[in-house]
Amino acid sequence: MSEFKIIGENIHTTRSIKLGGIRTKEIDSKVVISYRKKGDEFSTMDIPKHFESTQPYKQGQLKHFMIAIWHGMNGNTSQGIDYIKWEIERQTSNSASYLDINVDEYSYKIEDQIQAMRWLVDIIKEYATIPVSIDSSNPEIIKAGLDQYDNHMRPMVNSLSLERKDLVDAIVKFDAQVVVSAASESSMPEDSNERIENLTNLIDYSTSKGLLLEDLFIDPLIFPISVSSSYGTDALEAISKIKNEWPEVNITGGMSNVSFGLPKRRLVNDVFISLAIDAGANSGIINPVESKIDRILSIDKNSEAFSITKDMLEGRDEFCVNYLSAFREKRI
Repeated sequence: MSEFKIIGENIHTTRSIKLGGIRTKEIDSKVVISYRKKGDEFSTMDIPKHFESTQPYKQGQLKHFMIAIWHGMNGNTSQGIDYIKWEIERQTSNSASYLDINVDEYSYKIEDQIQAMRWLVDIIKEYATIPVSIDSSNPEIIKAGLDQYDNHMRPMVNSLSLERKDLVDAIVKFDAQVVVSAASESSMPEDSNERIENLTNLIDYSTSKGLLLEDLFIDPLIFPISVSSSYGTDALEAISKIKNEWPEVNITGGMSNVSFGLPKRRLVNDVFISLAIDAGANSGIINPVESKIDRILSIDKNSEAFSITKDMLEGRDEFCVNYLSAFREKRI
């Protein structure tokens, strides 16, 4: 296949690591976040005292990129910047084409979110060799990010939907590429036909405003197979239909969504991405450190693990019963 375009999704304030897990260490009676490990050597980032009173911390989770951004803007500037620089290096060395950044959970105040987005964009501009993907549920945050990036390289916007199609004017203004969502104005699509109907309306509107089909990255919306056995086939059928209807567009999606709630998520993600590529996808919103594209492209399609997982993803394993049995029996 031609190049698989990875929108690296990890630099998000939603991301968390386990307090007391392998990414934390206790040094001089103080818990720190560890990273950039090389043998016995590693770097550390302090956990600000006030984070200990937050709900995620009390639940044993550390929002590590939220901490890094806070350090960069308010605390130990060098630690915060170095942590983000390390993630930029990891994503880039694992074939990311874009760096997707999201600060929505940094604060509940829009002015703080915009300040955080502008700061983070400047860090990406300084240290990244690949373009940014500005990701937010709020169009004003996206616009602020685009303005700050100022076409340092050609950016991506994540995402455009029928609910906020007015964002297209900013996308055109900044000559950005864009992830186009298959969601309706008020709900998620039920099946592949509804996805195509929503996309037809949005793609027609986008091209009428001056966007080119080759600059659209269509997200058919991928939902957890553990919730409904039809969710895999809904997405895969939509990918095939999109490829047939608009052969010039890119087809992407949050591929790891499919494995939520299941054991051996990496296996499920690898098999699904392989199936999505076969159906016509040429891109993915993924963490390339976890979902290594070279491994996925060379996956053994004759293995029992692939076959069992494929059956589940293609709707032949209701409630994931066979998959979970195989997991318990250590056959996958």
